[in-house]
Amino acid sequence: MTRFEVHLKSIVVVVFLVAGSLFSSSAGAEPEGKLIIFHAGSLTVPFARMEKIFEAKYPKVDVLREAGGSTKMARMISELHKPADIMASADFAVIDKTLIPEHAQWNIRFATNQLVLSYTDTSRFADEVHADNWYEILARKGVVWGHSDPNLDPCGYRSIMVLQLAEKYYNKPGLYERLIANRPKENIRPKSVELVSLLETGNMDYAWEYLSVAVQHGLKYVKLPGKINLGHYKYDNFYKQASVKVTGKKPGTWITRTGKSCTYGITIMKDAPNPEAAVAFLEFLMDPNGGLNILKEMGQPPFIPCRVPTAEMKAQLPSPLQKWVEVGA
Repeated sequence: MTRFEVHLKSIVVVVFLVAGSLFSSSAGAEPEGKLIIFHAGSLTVPFARMEKIFEAKYPKVDVLREAGGSTKMARMISELHKPADIMASADFAVIDKTLIPEHAQWNIRFATNQLVLSYTDTSRFADEVHADNWYEILARKGVVWGHSDPNLDPCGYRSIMVLQLAEKYYNKPGLYERLIANRPKENIRPKSVELVSLLETGNMDYAWEYLSVAVQHGLKYVKLPGKINLGHYKYDNFYKQASVKVTGKKPGTWITRTGKSCTYGITIMKDAPNPEAAVAFLEFLMDPNGGLNILKEMGQPPFIPCRVPTAEMKAQLPSPLQKWVEVGA
């Protein structure tokens, strides 16, 4: 080998090593920039804690969260074309029906919940209410109770489903209509977490909330039987007896929501402005020692591991997320 050939070989080796170094550093680059997350109002407290821990781990990322009724949040993306990286819904079906396939490709189920009747020490009949008489209390004259808007928030249509199921479970014909008649329309608010302040200020006696929200805000609550609280998938056959009509994607259209257990879903948008940070956040969220543990501590049972319905959907996930997910109903 001539001196020129040796010199040329050395140059090739150096170029290869430099290129390899650049490739590996860019492939494992630390995420940075703004990360936009739209999420259900019931996830506000746990996501606030996740944001703080995630930003400490990735100081170059600025997490920007917007909370509200899941249906409203999804429509802000699909109809108003608001930029977003991540959407987390209190009902995974909202992502399926509103965002897939145009705006998102997959949907990971990561947590569950159940409905409870929340109240405070100052609520009327607070010293009387319990799991066997709550519906009698709500029907009393002068008792102020409410729920979130079924057209904007899954907790809203789930609250109505609980009342429908209670009529069947307790075998009380006409119970649903009697209860609704004692709930004026002004007691319906855009999102369930808005009802918390009404309870705390004494402007409302009772409100339908997720168990996790009641725990996080230190509210008192009545825990309902499993067959009506929408918290157990084994009762899905009973839950499906309840149904609520809500507004559809287009004005003048309607969707029928059928009762099923509360299951939360999360996805990354196809046109996410910051997909690298979005994947990193979902990695943290789905870690049993990370975000899922935060949910568990805050009264919201997570799925460990998280779930997708088909192997085809799992194959569509970004590769760093696949290890945290199993295929299951």
